[in-house]
Amino acid sequence: MRVKVKIICQECGERFILSGKKEQGKIETGFKQCLCDNQQHFEIEEHYF
Repeated sequence: MRVKVKIICQECGERFILSGKKEQGKIETGFKQCLCDNQQHFEIEEHYF
C-alpha cells in the first residue's frame, strides 16, 4: 500500500514529506537521518492515498 509520510525532526524542527510503501505494518521510505545528523527522534504522520 502506498502512503504519504510527513517526518518532523524533534531536534531541529526540519520537515520532510515523502512517499513510501507500507508492508506488514512497517513503512519504507528510504529516509535515514535528518540534516542535523539525528537518526532516532522523529514525529511521523501517515496519510493514505
